[in-house]
Amino acid sequence: MERTPVAPSRPLTATLIVTLGMIVTVASALGFQHLGGYVPCALCLVQRDPYYFAIPLGILAIAFIAFHLPLWTVRVLLAIIGVVMLIGAGIAVYHAGVEWHFWAGPATCATSAPSVTTSAGNLLGDLDAVKPPSCSDASLRVLGLSFAGWNVLASLALAAVAFWGVSKGQG
Repeated sequence: MERTPVAPSRPLTATLIVTLGMIVTVASALGFQHLGGYVPCALCLVQRDPYYFAIPLGILAIAFIAFHLPLWTVRVLLAIIGVVMLIGAGIAVYHAGVEWHFWAGPATCATSAPSVTTSAGNLLGDLDAVKPPSCSDASLRVLGLSFAGWNVLASLALAAVAFWGVSKGQG
């Protein structure tokens, strides 16, 4: 007797896409930082917090699916992820607005970024002298968007996928 393959359920598909998407987004940010040499400003680091909160929820949702827990539990986790990604989009909009000088950034944002020493002997002396880059200066723009601008789009897309997984449909 031949089994007909079952199409993946909407919550499963959404959970896999959103979790992988969040991981790729954070990995890209870390890659630009550690491999590309782009030092993140204070708001850049804050923009990562929603991902750091939501990625474990996505992994937990995948585990819930793997252990065949009730589908409503996965939908609740996806709803939380969707809300967290909307919050992340809001943070990114704020940062992009600071970069475009629509409004002032927080007082914690520095105005200059002297180079960081690679000498261990001067490391303690640099702790007081080195400041992160200004939040109002985009370090790179691709197709007119800074990292913050791209994060707005990524966060909104991930929120949309999460809410699509919450909606009633197949599965």
